[in-house]
Amino acid sequence: MNNKLTKLEKSWVLYDVGNSAFVLLISTIIPIYFNYLAQNGGVSETDAVAYWGYTASIVTIIVAILGPIFGSLSDFKNFKLPIFLTTVLVGVIGCSLLSIPMNWLLFLFIFAIAKIGYNSSLIFYDSMLVDITSTTRSDKVSSVGYALGYIGSCIPFIVSLVIVLFYEKINMSFEVAMALAFIITGLWWLVMTIPLLKNYKQDKCVENNANFKNCFKNIAINLKDMAKNKYVLLFLIAFFFFIDGVYTIIDMATIYGTSLGLDQTMLLIALLVTQIVAFPFAILFGFLSSKIRISWLLITCIIAYTGIATFAIFMQTQLHFWILAVLVGMFQGGIQALSRSYFAKIIPEEKAGSYFSLLDICGKGASFLGTFLVSLFTQITNSANKGITVLSVMFVIGLVVFIIADIGVKRSGKKI
Repeated sequence: MNNKLTKLEKSWVLYDVGNSAFVLLISTIIPIYFNYLAQNGGVSETDAVAYWGYTASIVTIIVAILGPIFGSLSDFKNFKLPIFLTTVLVGVIGCSLLSIPMNWLLFLFIFAIAKIGYNSSLIFYDSMLVDITSTTRSDKVSSVGYALGYIGSCIPFIVSLVIVLFYEKINMSFEVAMALAFIITGLWWLVMTIPLLKNYKQDKCVENNANFKNCFKNIAINLKDMAKNKYVLLFLIAFFFFIDGVYTIIDMATIYGTSLGLDQTMLLIALLVTQIVAFPFAILFGFLSSKIRISWLLITCIIAYTGIATFAIFMQTQLHFWILAVLVGMFQGGIQALSRSYFAKIIPEEKAGSYFSLLDICGKGASFLGTFLVSLFTQITNSANKGITVLSVMFVIGLVVFIIADIGVKRSGKKI
């Protein structure tokens, strides 16, 4: 197998590099800035956290509703790229508009629009994998996408971080520094998307006339097909449980770091370290996928995350947090990239948009449920560490169901 990426594969990978900058901003700087705006607006710290959580939940629900419709439409000939472009522009423009001075409520509203655009774009982007590369190369290409996304997103992030942390020394206000961070991220995201827009061509598609009637008909057919191919449904259930733990650890990292006494600067650096560590390990998992059956690699990642979640239960010091950040970086890219390429191999290629929209719903639903359960168990036990226990259970359930799904895939004769 040729180890060099083709021009089309490189174009696809670059979108990971672009949108990951927005993801990194969401998990680090944006929550801090929102908290700053909320406090200036007379909102208590508790209410600010609640409003942030409510917004994340609303975005999840909206994308869950739009996802199957977008996915089904994108399966029709010549529809995927235009809808993808629309969602990207919603995200990029939304991110850039956050640079305009505004109150906390308007900021939260525009942020929600930008995140809806970002989340929706991933439905089309992930489903493009079946068009841009072969089945035998999909593991490698998917892994490289995540790897370069992790390291590439550090470039605009480090520039933005320097501006935000040292705004006083370069004679500007905190608001202006944040505005520059949003504009830099939006431009980076847009520029990295251009090669894919120029080079992508939708080869695998459904030939029916594109209209809403056929769209919903397509959704119904896909659900019936899934009932016949139970291994696809079982994989989605397994993915729901194990990715739940992955996303929840990412979402809750800032809160736990703060509870351990990490200041904002050290916390941002720790999360940056996770990105840097994730780069070589995502590449490593992509390389190993050509040597070892992908299901064994996924099982390894899930078991590792079970151990990480268990370790988090006993986490007490800042050193523990740094160890956790490195461990997460080691397996984060592998479990995400290999899940994407594994799913691409077991679904009908011409219906990739519809199926990936269901995968996205499982991912977003998992992140919603995971943070809710951790918060609930934390309140019940009055301990943040004990609240994490639920994640270990989620990983174990995901592992068992995945093994059952993989047995079904083997029996079906699918080449993984």
